[in-house]
Amino acid sequence: MVKQVEWKDEQGASAANPVPSGTDLVNSQEPNPKTSSIPTQIYNRLGLTMPRWLFWILTVVVGTTMSGLLVAALALWTPLWSTVDRTEEELQWSGKDEQNAPLPGDLWSNLSQYKLKRPMNILVMGIEPVPGATDGSLESFSGSSDTILLVRLNPETETINVLSIPRDTMIAIPEKGLTKVSQANLKGGGVLAVRTISRTLGNVAIDRYVRISNSGLRQLVDQLGGVEVYVPYPMQYQDTTQRLGINLVQGWQNLNGEQAEQFVRYRQSDLGDLPRVQNQQSLLMALRDRLASPTVVPRLPQLIRVMRKNVDTNLKLEEMMAIVNFSANTKRDGVRMTILPGIFSRLSADPNSYWLDLTGQTQILREYAGVNIGGVSSASRPITSLRIAVQNASQKTGKTEQVISYFKQKGFANAFASRDWEDTQRETQIIVQRGNRQLGEQLREILGFGNVEVLSTGDIQSDITIRVGKDWQ
Repeated sequence: MVKQVEWKDEQGASAANPVPSGTDLVNSQEPNPKTSSIPTQIYNRLGLTMPRWLFWILTVVVGTTMSGLLVAALALWTPLWSTVDRTEEELQWSGKDEQNAPLPGDLWSNLSQYKLKRPMNILVMGIEPVPGATDGSLESFSGSSDTILLVRLNPETETINVLSIPRDTMIAIPEKGLTKVSQANLKGGGVLAVRTISRTLGNVAIDRYVRISNSGLRQLVDQLGGVEVYVPYPMQYQDTTQRLGINLVQGWQNLNGEQAEQFVRYRQSDLGDLPRVQNQQSLLMALRDRLASPTVVPRLPQLIRVMRKNVDTNLKLEEMMAIVNFSANTKRDGVRMTILPGIFSRLSADPNSYWLDLTGQTQILREYAGVNIGGVSSASRPITSLRIAVQNASQKTGKTEQVISYFKQKGFANAFASRDWEDTQRETQIIVQRGNRQLGEQLREILGFGNVEVLSTGDIQSDITIRVGKDWQ
């Protein structure tokens, strides 16, 4: 039996764009009793009555972990727990042997029955610490947003597009005036943040929001046993007013929760918030890889307890199931991340503020948000006009000059040297900074090799960064 799930919140509409009654986003089927009997039997053997919501939690968590968690999927499957009161059964279960948890194979068949019917936009916000607030309280989600991501899941193209919005982006908040986008949540919560960002980005439809408290990130990373991250340069910073001290050395490190927070909050004064956005994207990729490890499965009960009190959202259960199913089946090259185009306002009171570039964001908003801006067009540029940054990751002396010379011979007038990448790469990476994977594919055809990645972790000044590996002959 197929049931239709309407895409509505408590008031019957999305916070930013009302959805007509009867408009359904998720197709779902009633769970097959045969596929759910094993976890139920496990609970019966323990003398417990299995709460229905806990069964679905385990379905979501284990299904996602086994398939390899994709970008921002963590923020999209944990919110289920934040709105459920702890029951006596859950308290009993939390003290039981974790090895008795339901098997992944038994849970996966139920998860796969939930599917997205149309594209979906979700605003994900990482909230700064609120002094004096208790973890998990509404007050703990009322601070400014340090991390802002617009995540678009598109079943039509089988892609997950993540648009990072720098926290210092200047926007107009209704009745509040011109300010930074990070202040929207502080001044009016998730609903105002959704409304403001929607209007700023050409009235893009934002279906749901997810807010994650700062302590949630620290606790999550600690429960995972840390995450492997490459720190591209030494990071030192002290701010007594924010009680923030950053001291990270360059190179590969297994960051604990406190260090991961330092990594994503570090910023360089001359580049505003952009290096911080790059670090956030790098950490998301590292979290995805860590959560794909089978060693995470025994930690699921602790992860559940940590995240359910550190996430606030208006997502519904069926929506969550469909999101996780979709994320789990999206291929690695179907995940794309970029930064909202803009420029620094050097003449403003805050020279590191980030002003929107309407011309540059036309194509970005079409692909990453599903909205077309009328009256603003961006002329297509020949590929040879792109700004190509060359980073030597081969550890071979003189390789940067050799590669730049190669591009010049091919007609690329704007190839330039970027700082060497100290982490040695076996294969050359073609990092598409501006979100258009097609450009990266075209460049790979010219080179004849290279791995295309749509991320914003290359040279900030480039359209495409070539991270030269040992395979470049």
